[in-house]
Amino acid sequence: MLERWPPRLWAQGYNRATLGADALAALIVTVMLIPQSLAYAMLAGLPPEVGLYASVAPLVAYALLGSSRVLAVGPVAVVSLMTATALGDVAAPGTPQYVAAALTLALLSGGLLLLMGALRLGVLAHFLSHPVVGAFMSASALLIAAGQLKSLLGISASGTALWTLAPSLWMHLGQWHGLTSLVGLGSLLFLGLIRSRLKPALLHLGIGARWADAAVKTGPIVAVVGTAVWSWAVDAAEQGVRVVGHVPQGLPPLTLPGWDPALWQALCLPALLISVVGFVESVSVGQTLAAKRRQRVEPNQELLALGAGNVSAAFTGGMPVTGGFARSVVNFDAGAQTPLAGVLTAGGILLASLLLTPALFHLPQATLAATITVAVLSLVDLGLLRRTWRYAKSDFSAAVATLGGTLLLGVETGLVLGVGLSLALHLIRTSRPHIAEVGWVPGTEHFRNVLRHAVRVSPRLLSLRVDESLYFANSRTLEDRINAAVAERPALEFVVLQCSAINDIDASALESLEAIERRLQEAGVQLHMSEVKGPVMDRLLKTEFAQTMQGRWHLTHFMAVKALTPEVCDDASPQAPPTPPVTKDPQACRPDANG
Repeated sequence: MLERWPPRLWAQGYNRATLGADALAALIVTVMLIPQSLAYAMLAGLPPEVGLYASVAPLVAYALLGSSRVLAVGPVAVVSLMTATALGDVAAPGTPQYVAAALTLALLSGGLLLLMGALRLGVLAHFLSHPVVGAFMSASALLIAAGQLKSLLGISASGTALWTLAPSLWMHLGQWHGLTSLVGLGSLLFLGLIRSRLKPALLHLGIGARWADAAVKTGPIVAVVGTAVWSWAVDAAEQGVRVVGHVPQGLPPLTLPGWDPALWQALCLPALLISVVGFVESVSVGQTLAAKRRQRVEPNQELLALGAGNVSAAFTGGMPVTGGFARSVVNFDAGAQTPLAGVLTAGGILLASLLLTPALFHLPQATLAATITVAVLSLVDLGLLRRTWRYAKSDFSAAVATLGGTLLLGVETGLVLGVGLSLALHLIRTSRPHIAEVGWVPGTEHFRNVLRHAVRVSPRLLSLRVDESLYFANSRTLEDRINAAVAERPALEFVVLQCSAINDIDASALESLEAIERRLQEAGVQLHMSEVKGPVMDRLLKTEFAQTMQGRWHLTHFMAVKALTPEVCDDASPQAPPTPPVTKDPQACRPDANG
């Protein structure tokens, strides 16, 4: 166990050069993380210092347990929005109860992640399809950007979904504050130009790509420092500009989450959704970056690391955290080699908490809103809808449901709707499995769909290839197909199921196979099985079905057909002419993997 402890693996061969690379990456990420942490805490409805606190202990916890060498853990936009939605149902923003509920939410989220890690449930991430995750991220980003309009314009508005947020913004639009709008929209324009134009300009001047990237990442710091100095110089707060105000100076406090059973019950489902979404985002980023260096990210280990990070946030005045896309990419591009870069980043945040927080008093909230808006808009990918429409209508339906549900009903409802529809569509699709009648391709040992290829068949034999695992939702489809064939083919003597695509047979499907065998015996037809996979065969051999089946288990489908109807596989046989493919249906002419 100790041999697989992540620090033991990445500490091997650690040297001065590696330390230098980690230190440089930590410096760059720290500069980026300070304004992000403040902004995401305020997005969650929490005091800004909570974002700083949540960027210290979780980074250290992840370094001790995480399997990614470059993942940077802390507050992120989507999780912050989900946190605000969850806490808004149990407490009023700005109250001590709201902050206490955030600690409980972080503890619950961490506990659930640790439990899933202990049970090795990393595979659960696969239940969130890429279209659903992409649509959820895009919709959440649009909601976040829309919600920041109130801070950018200096107006009051409320709502966690478009149907409540949009009317509220419209009603208060006439109350926009000129100086606040100038700061907010000016910061937005500045950050947008920095992100889109600065790097090409620097490259044109001959500056290296790495330094150009670093310059782009410092854009938010320049905006924060510039507007804070301006605000202090002109006393913007006295002119109606909302500023961050007092930020406590010092180390993250030791905190104790509440143990109110009613609060835990109210936050349990949101904590589960935050855990799953955060885990999926974190693992996706970690695996993408690890692949570039031929490294591995272990999902179950990530569950433990993220769980420990959230638990540590709960006891140090933080909020729910996960691996962030933007800061992890910056960490990677800056040359981080090990998770020690995260520990050094935590040290930088500690220094900022000790020394720099008084300077944040005059920082306009509109600047932080602009920082959030520019960051989240990079997550919007509406082209996803076009791509999924062209490729898979079912995925498109799930993506649209997720996008619309998140925008109109809220983040939790939208995510549950998207996942639920994805699973329902999967059940519907697999309940109608592709079952192909196959025939022999002359001159080979291969069998292909009679509707697509010129193959040989025999009226005495029905060869069916089932391209799906058999389970309770689709087993009756196979029964109906075989029963219809027996009724239509009086010369039928054998039915052979080609099982090369069957990875599992559940109890309901086993009962269906027993019913098929019994009815075929009554009709004087033998049932045979070919190309049954080892794990499936191991389970079937323990059943009464395997003991009573009249037919045989054949290693290959070619061997089965040659043994039962040798005339089909005899090139010289005049009794088995090739059957031309049926091409009346234009869909049947399309080549696909089903053959």
